[in-house]
Amino acid sequence: MARILVPPIKCQGIKTKIVPLILANVSIPQSGLWIEPFMGSGVVGMNARPSEALFADLNPHIIAFYDALKTQTITAESARAFLEHEGRLLREKGEAHYYAVRDRFNHKGNPLDFLFLSRSCFNGMIRFNKKGGFNVPFCRKPNRFAGAYITKIVNQIAHFSELLQFHNWTFKNQDFEETIACASETDFIYCDPPYLGRHVDYFNSWDVVDEGRLYRCLSETKARFIMSTWHSNRYRKNEYLVSLWSQFNIVTKEHFYHVGAKEDNRNSMLEALIMNFPPDSESIKQEDAVLQPSLFDYSAHSM
Repeated sequence: MARILVPPIKCQGIKTKIVPLILANVSIPQSGLWIEPFMGSGVVGMNARPSEALFADLNPHIIAFYDALKTQTITAESARAFLEHEGRLLREKGEAHYYAVRDRFNHKGNPLDFLFLSRSCFNGMIRFNKKGGFNVPFCRKPNRFAGAYITKIVNQIAHFSELLQFHNWTFKNQDFEETIACASETDFIYCDPPYLGRHVDYFNSWDVVDEGRLYRCLSETKARFIMSTWHSNRYRKNEYLVSLWSQFNIVTKEHFYHVGAKEDNRNSMLEALIMNFPPDSESIKQEDAVLQPSLFDYSAHSM
């Protein structure tokens, strides 16, 4: 497939490295909608490039940013000017300026401030407190916005903006249940929910009740779907693959996440794709596995 396009907003758990596996099993709707109830970075849909799409997320700041690209309130040129200005202040004032921008964003919610924080906070995390305030600390790199880095971000914005010119994509701030309920049998749903027991924030908090709600919604939908989740890492296994999702086809692939602060904490994970249709056998490489529901055995896939 073509070169993987990377979106301008960074977030933990981004699916850039497994986009080829996901898209190899995707049926792009010709007459229906591509639907993402958990947009996040939007990397999968960005690379699927459907003609018609609904991207939704409970985090209003993600939706506001991409809506600003759609309406051209933010352009590649305006983003460059903004990042050059704020980057210069960051070099001059250091972390004090980062926290000034964070306070400004938490007060006004400017999408360009959200972009700045996304690209200069610790480890590219998106996390909010119970009051809805962005609370990720500074990455401690005053020279973060060097010319080459700004150009990289600007190019990512330009690529996404270009896709918006030729595709009918809608962005909505709403709960996943409302999003999935609008799907018909001609639509395709890609779900990337917060991983139960792993990294979540206030807007995307996730517990067993939410996992159960999502299971019910996807079990009842007439649309085809793929859902990303985790199978296991060297320490833990996702028990809900058996207790909830075992009726569906499950494909696994090893994936490396850069989440921990220390190198020792950055471990590989066995990623799982759950789907309500047979996977494409050509997409399953030697290191991947198709888990038949009746034969699912954690011990055979432990890390």
